[in-house]
Amino acid sequence: MESWTVRRITPHDAGRMRALRLEMLADSPLAYLETLAQAAARSHEGYRQRLSMAAEGPELSQFVADPGDGPLIGHAGGTVIPDEPLVTVVFSVYLTPRFRGGKVLAALVEAVADWSTAAGRHELMLEVVAGNDRAVRAYEKLGFEDTGVRQPHPTVPVMTQLQMRRRI
Repeated sequence: MESWTVRRITPHDAGRMRALRLEMLADSPLAYLETLAQAAARSHEGYRQRLSMAAEGPELSQFVADPGDGPLIGHAGGTVIPDEPLVTVVFSVYLTPRFRGGKVLAALVEAVADWSTAAGRHELMLEVVAGNDRAVRAYEKLGFEDTGVRQPHPTVPVMTQLQMRRRI
């Protein structure tokens, strides 16, 4: 059994987070809002600055699944949008393929949920590409429900995203 912990990101994670981000984009290019080329072009300092913004505070967070040595194995972020200040939007959820189907996803989502609750927000929302049935089932197991809201994918408008929400 492999061990790992979920923790909030720090600026010191820039190198490992860059590696995970490139893996995320190579594995699932339509799930995220930037391309592999854009992420690869960002400097180490650029990653460090982005992580600094998510390392503390109540409006933006990122959590990673860290085995302690070696590459990070998972990521989930949380943020607030002006239209719904009492809802945390879960974003950039990713698990290294060999850790899918286990407990890592639940631990990452619960870290975002705990952070959200501490900030006074008691609802999580996320969007999934329609047709990604494995992800939908995984989120349903974590208590998310399909809201029926459908929107065009932000970077590939011919695709559709479905919205899921969960009270916490």
